[in-house]
Amino acid sequence: MLTVRDRLIERLGPSGVLSDPADLTPYVTGPRRFTGACGLVARPATVEETAAVVALAAEHGCPVVPQGGNTGLCDGAIPTDPRAILLNLGRMNRIRAVDPLSYTMTAEAGVILAHAQAAAADADLLFPLSLGAEGSCQIGGNLATNAGGKSVLRYGSARDLVLGLEVVLPDGRIWNGLRSLRKDNTGGDLKQLFLGSEGTLGIITAALLKLQPSVADTACAFAAVADPLAALKLLDRLRRRTGDAISSFELMNAYALEVAVRHLPGAVHPLSEPAAWTVLVELSSSRAGGDLNALLTEALAEALEDGLVTDATLAQNTAQTAAFWRLRDEGATLYWKEGGLLLHDPSVPLARVPDFIERVEREVGRAVPGARIASFGHIGDGNIHVCVSQPKGMDKRAFLALRGLVQDLVYGAAVDLGGSFSAEHGIGRLKMDELVRYRPPVEIALMTTLKRALDPAGLMNPGKVLAAP
Repeated sequence: MLTVRDRLIERLGPSGVLSDPADLTPYVTGPRRFTGACGLVARPATVEETAAVVALAAEHGCPVVPQGGNTGLCDGAIPTDPRAILLNLGRMNRIRAVDPLSYTMTAEAGVILAHAQAAAADADLLFPLSLGAEGSCQIGGNLATNAGGKSVLRYGSARDLVLGLEVVLPDGRIWNGLRSLRKDNTGGDLKQLFLGSEGTLGIITAALLKLQPSVADTACAFAAVADPLAALKLLDRLRRRTGDAISSFELMNAYALEVAVRHLPGAVHPLSEPAAWTVLVELSSSRAGGDLNALLTEALAEALEDGLVTDATLAQNTAQTAAFWRLRDEGATLYWKEGGLLLHDPSVPLARVPDFIERVEREVGRAVPGARIASFGHIGDGNIHVCVSQPKGMDKRAFLALRGLVQDLVYGAAVDLGGSFSAEHGIGRLKMDELVRYRPPVEIALMTTLKRALDPAGLMNPGKVLAAP
């Protein structure tokens, strides 16, 4: 009798199945170095092959864990069951179509985000999803986790960029919902079931994505502000002053920028002197000749005169713009150089951002004297990352043992202020307890009902998002 492995090799070919333990290791190890386990890795190249893998898994009762670029920070794509089939979608990497007149692109799940951006650019269009991991993360994973990134203020999160999906259902059936309609009022919006569900309800194999006109003009600047409230006031002024041309608006406190400058080779502070709070703002327009540099310079000059901004540096060229963004993007990956760290991904309503930051800094500072707190992130959409570094001289293990206490303070503050404990990183394996703790019971019940209806055997990415129904 043929084994599951044998049958998969028959369907996918020898290159489509990995089972040697040495070959499996990179697939079962996440960015946080958590290592799981699986029986084998299946690497389908088409939606039909993906459906065959899922159908075979359903027949034999094997868990299926879908995986894209394996860049997620909540271990949502790492299997933990030695019987599991890890379904890696990297070979499904075709751009099926780009339609310039409809402003759409159809991309398979394994397309690397940067490649999707490049394909849009080749058609003189823009796919606006932009993340620090865009050189390795994949479209399927972006959609399955509803990725955010630095352009949510202007374009929305991943789910806002999708018109249609192709999905393999838990029983192996294929749902082809790749419709390019901007209006379709014929019942429930089924694609929303799968966007952000982290592969627990079905496997996204392709998506019909919204595109935008290509960017013809940009302007970028770092500015110093007194506090987060001043940052929000500056955001409001710039949105009105620039005709809402802001594509990104990032906040960094002194410690966040200090870490980037200290540890990034060749990095220099963007302002004439350090400031308690800085914002990184970028304007963009599809209209050439609008001179956004002049517009941003004028707007910041007015803010300086009014005392809303205390210092500012405008990027003079694309190289300086890239250097500014390097401080924000690459700097956010370097807190480990300061010792033990506790990273959090909450969001709150915009008006409550100052209250949230003040409360977190006060309560965490009281609970962990000497803790160095980096508050940074996408203030334009209320997503403030909080990275707490161990106090200098404190034992690293003793500091990391405080994870639960610090997490309760940060997440509790966000939820109390009407926010979320997970803004853009999802739930995965790491935040399941928090989901049950902070989401209302009726919402957990609704999610559980959906899980039972679509995946009654509980084989789709088990142990992620929700406990077994």
